[in-house]
Amino acid sequence: MKVLVDLCIVPLGVGVSLSPYIAACERILADAGLKTALHAYGTNIEGEWDTVFAAVKRCHEAVHALGAPRITTTIKLGTRTDRQQTMEDKINSVRDKLA
Repeated sequence: MKVLVDLCIVPLGVGVSLSPYIAACERILADAGLKTALHAYGTNIEGEWDTVFAAVKRCHEAVHALGAPRITTTIKLGTRTDRQQTMEDKINSVRDKLA
């Protein structure tokens, strides 16, 4: 099943700069062959359910391995059975209505 996910992983107990941890997760998502769009407070991900969630698990493992004793993660996701939909489809639908 295809899934669109908005992922926000926040390591706790590591100080205020989180970019090294986010970069590690971005590498994992890329290595998994997932389509992503990094934004200011997370990453949008498009892919097959099992591939996406296996990569999220690897992100948690990597962030812990980098020294984060605790992680809080927010995941918003959507699936459709009536048709295929990409991240761009969703954005373009809104942009069309704004034009």
